[in-house]
Amino acid sequence: MSKKAFIYFFNFSLFLLLAFAGSAQPPQEKGRFRDSDLVELIKLDTTIHLDIRYATENNFVGQPVYKEARAFLQRPAADALVKINAQLKPLGYGILVFDGYRPWSVTKLFWNITPAKYKKYVAKPSVGSRHNRGCAVDLTLYDLITGKEVEMTGGYDEMTVRSHKNYSGGTNEQRRLRDLLISTMEQNGFKVFYNEWWHFDYKGWRNYALQDIPFSEIDEAD
Repeated sequence: MSKKAFIYFFNFSLFLLLAFAGSAQPPQEKGRFRDSDLVELIKLDTTIHLDIRYATENNFVGQPVYKEARAFLQRPAADALVKINAQLKPLGYGILVFDGYRPWSVTKLFWNITPAKYKKYVAKPSVGSRHNRGCAVDLTLYDLITGKEVEMTGGYDEMTVRSHKNYSGGTNEQRRLRDLLISTMEQNGFKVFYNEWWHFDYKGWRNYALQDIPFSEIDEAD
């Protein structure tokens, strides 16, 4: 198969997966949940920077899966992130967000497209992701002076041991920055995911239901 034919085949396959994921429905959950109150992060704090990879081709899928480069969290988690951003400023750093609330259909796409040996890095659609509840955020640090993303032990969405929270490789500075991020987040109600130094779940995530609402339909109460 030629390279051109392979790219066409891959893009067509991805189109079918996207279409199938979009037609599926989240699992039905029992119990009572808090009303969703998703808020847009940069409307709370304009110094929180965004690099929404899933709205670009610069992600492990290789194609945009979001139509808009925006990031939302449930209000308690969003307020906590604003506090964390303020705490980091005297140290010379700010928060750079890769992803926040994620529609369930995108989680299903990720599961469908990820090879079996890497599935520990993606959420099962049958139970959903904490991203789908608006209570998980993927992020890193940026340097306040240069405005550039800092270098961690591994890259965002890198499916290797370098992504693990206790990876002992890399440089002393990379590990220092990773540990600074983790400790600051965990002091403020977030918990890092073992396999991904950039993924943090906010306390009380079980109180919110799975959602599959596009960014364009999120109705914020200002």
